[in-house]
Amino acid sequence: MKLAAVAFYGVALGFLAVGLRELLTGYEENHCNMTYMFEYPEYRRVALPRRVARLYPAYGLYLYGEGVYAQVTQALKLTGAPVLFLPGNAGSYKQARSLGSIALRKAENMEGGVHFNVFTIDFNEELVALYGGSLLRQTHFLHASIKAILKLYKHLKSPPQSVVLVGHSMGGVVARALFTLPRFNTNLVRLIITQASPHLAPVLALDPYLLEFYSAVSKKWVNQANKLRNVTVLSVGGGYRDFQVRSGLVSLPCPPGDANKLSLVATAVPRTWVSTDHLSIVWCKELVLATVRAFFDLIDPGTRQFTENQKKKEAVMNHHFIRHPVRMLSEIPDPAVPILDFTEAWSEVNTLRLSYSTPTEGQVKYFLFALSSRRKAYSHFYCRSNNLELTSWVYGCVRKSGPSCVHTVDLSTGTELLPPYKVLILNLSDLSSLTHLVVSASNLNGQKFTVECEWQGQVSQTVSVSVPHVLSFGLTSSDVTVGSSGLLHIIELEHFNQVSVHFYLCYIVVCFSLFSHKVWLSPCLQVYQAFRINVASQCKENKDRLPNVYRMKVAWFREDSLTTVSVPSVTEISGMLHTSSPDNTSTVLLQLHTAPNCQYKVSVRTSLPRVLGQILRFCGPMVPVYTAVTLLLGCGGQLSSVLKSGRAENMGRVMGKGLQPHKVILSVYILHILLSCGWFQQVWSLLCLPPMDTISSSYPDLTFNEGTVQAEEWPHLLSPLLYIFGAAVAYWGSTLLRFIIGLMSFVLAVLHRPCVSRDCGTLRMRTRLLIIVCLTMVGGTSCGALSIFGSFAFHLYRVLRLQMTERSLSYMLNLAPQENKKSENGSVSSKPMSMSKECNSAPLLSECALLEVRDDLQLHLCLSALFTLPVMLSTPSFIHWFRNIRYSTQLDPDPFWPYSVPLTIIYILLINCNTLNLSNSKLLRVTSCLPLPVAITMVTFSPQHLYRITNCLLAVLIPLALCCPL
Repeated sequence: MKLAAVAFYGVALGFLAVGLRELLTGYEENHCNMTYMFEYPEYRRVALPRRVARLYPAYGLYLYGEGVYAQVTQALKLTGAPVLFLPGNAGSYKQARSLGSIALRKAENMEGGVHFNVFTIDFNEELVALYGGSLLRQTHFLHASIKAILKLYKHLKSPPQSVVLVGHSMGGVVARALFTLPRFNTNLVRLIITQASPHLAPVLALDPYLLEFYSAVSKKWVNQANKLRNVTVLSVGGGYRDFQVRSGLVSLPCPPGDANKLSLVATAVPRTWVSTDHLSIVWCKELVLATVRAFFDLIDPGTRQFTENQKKKEAVMNHHFIRHPVRMLSEIPDPAVPILDFTEAWSEVNTLRLSYSTPTEGQVKYFLFALSSRRKAYSHFYCRSNNLELTSWVYGCVRKSGPSCVHTVDLSTGTELLPPYKVLILNLSDLSSLTHLVVSASNLNGQKFTVECEWQGQVSQTVSVSVPHVLSFGLTSSDVTVGSSGLLHIIELEHFNQVSVHFYLCYIVVCFSLFSHKVWLSPCLQVYQAFRINVASQCKENKDRLPNVYRMKVAWFREDSLTTVSVPSVTEISGMLHTSSPDNTSTVLLQLHTAPNCQYKVSVRTSLPRVLGQILRFCGPMVPVYTAVTLLLGCGGQLSSVLKSGRAENMGRVMGKGLQPHKVILSVYILHILLSCGWFQQVWSLLCLPPMDTISSSYPDLTFNEGTVQAEEWPHLLSPLLYIFGAAVAYWGSTLLRFIIGLMSFVLAVLHRPCVSRDCGTLRMRTRLLIIVCLTMVGGTSCGALSIFGSFAFHLYRVLRLQMTERSLSYMLNLAPQENKKSENGSVSSKPMSMSKECNSAPLLSECALLEVRDDLQLHLCLSALFTLPVMLSTPSFIHWFRNIRYSTQLDPDPFWPYSVPLTIIYILLINCNTLNLSNSKLLRVTSCLPLPVAITMVTFSPQHLYRITNCLLAVLIPLALCCPL
């Protein structure tokens, strides 16, 4: 049995390690270019009002500068447009140097003296993603900083009326929280750009203040969406390289149709097209350049400040972050196009495809395509060019008689920029008023480039392929071959965002075989599916061709990813999603911008490591909950063993039995079914129970539909797998704890004499009361986590003394004469050792005494493993208190102060607990029945509220402490 448990949990740990490896390292290399400063950066502190400085001594406001600019702004007589950078979780105010340096360098080349004053806030590198008590404080300081910044421009004739905010990580959440302040003037901030900010939900909810803060921000922006329409917010996610904040969380919770709230991934940003990790998104040169370009385009030439024109802001954001048309933003199409003067340079194209390379000599060249003969056979006109000059290049023409156009229309506004070239796709049904298309291939400056155009029928260029289901484990693949003709091919990946009923039925069979025929419904696994998409290209002739671009296009979220390759080649693309389809009808498209006369084979295969990585990316916060459930049920099994036999089992054995999905998950699923009934909802409300934890806002909201399986609630399908992962963490974590305690006991043995009594490490009643009072006072005057740490240390000392006693007794008994051992063994009755009268009257140096110490050791090892959970949950608040101790000796607010008092009492009281006391307690029978219902409660209410784990533990630990006599 022990070997089977070790093998099972070893395999589970292996799968968990594979998923973690894929999550942390399973992505492409960092293709971001670093931003560099050409002069030494300086951060000049801005003086704040005394009241603000007194209220927030740990925070500061700085102005970024370099070289001559830093000297000019030394007196803080500023004339630029104000931009304020907000660092995120544990972020430094010096991270503003990338934005400030590039803005400064670009301003040197601008006419009219347009420039920016980049400010940055020092939030003391607080861990606000894990401790929410500082978020409101940061928001108030931000408000005061904005007012202080605007006061610096009062000497100007037309001073700025607002400040642009750039927030990284939690800094972006704080920026949106400004609007929840009762005295905040919404006109002070009109533009917010956030980078890798989790707007939908916190990554980990370790205290109630974090969730209260998020709730207030979300309600403000949703309930008052109409009042906040004049505020433009752009949220950019890092992509798969950012494993700290997954890109699905950066989506802005706002009503549909609000064009001023944009959410996207960095891989979809034009002229960026790279994935960034959580830190590099701040200094990624491609993304910083896009931001700075947008800032300059937002400047009003008259005031040299940021424009208040809402339509212009919308156009600028779309131009630089959504769809770049390879034109200057200020360029206005002029119907009077000068190509009418060069009719002799026109060449009419009568073939289906054009491929033209310009000569080295400069010339004027235009190609004319007649629309009348192509409307019936084709639906679209596709054209691309690697001439990336910001000029018009495709026109619509109306010809009546003669070679000239009597009317022309610039069609270049629909151009889209891809990494190697610009592409224009025209729908012929929209060109009914035109007779011809004109493509410019002029190179007056002698630049060499290539133009490729063709007529296309979109239906013939589109191919559908069904992706393999998850249970194929990569053993089967879905293949499709596209022909050698065409410059664009579209492959629809069917069922990418769905789980078929066939997969659902297969999973039910697996559930029946694995977990005692207990079944739970399946949700849609659209965001958890992951594929390896291989694209192999073969060409008939070896010649220079434009590169190929493979684009994964998602209809419901701007998370496109582009891959540029040469021809011929074999390329692997990661097929994964950041978000789920809201209606389950949209498909995922793979666009292949291909080379002519080449054949392409596309193979789609499930990737098990990437599936595991996706599961941990989306459901990782659930693993600690199931770890706590396993530890709790393991301790429950230990109590049951003491109740039945008076003996404690081996810690590894009881932890191995903590995996009980057929009891825990089935009960949770039954609750979900009952909650769909009106009468049960009324009973639930009458009991004043909180709602069950569902991932409705930050995770897929799914239903059961025709032919596909989805879920209205949290992923019950994944709960067994997450439970196994959590159990593996609990099993091997407890094993590691035993190993560490063994090593520490060797070190501590040097400081103590050998002891052979089970009472080693216990405390007198007066001593325990004194420790409880002292630790409670320490927690109340400083930090509740500190008292929890102290009480845990006292209990750990008890475990170490038991470990040393067990080793001493074993060593001494090995040295004892054999006949004494036989006589001692023969005198022991067949009853349980700890309960027999012989053991109670046996000498200290006996096998019976050794068994008693071992029982107590196994009991306290289980308790120590359980006690580590509150310690780990309270660690962020302790770190925050410790780093700010020079400003305040008391943590305010303290999320763990209410828990520190009962936990301190419990930890200290249980120090003297042993198996004999427990077995004689009348409360033990009731206490041993509590872990299972408490575990079900934990799974029901804790996935989004991890701090509730401590509440659940107290429901078991308080009765357990009462089982032990004072």
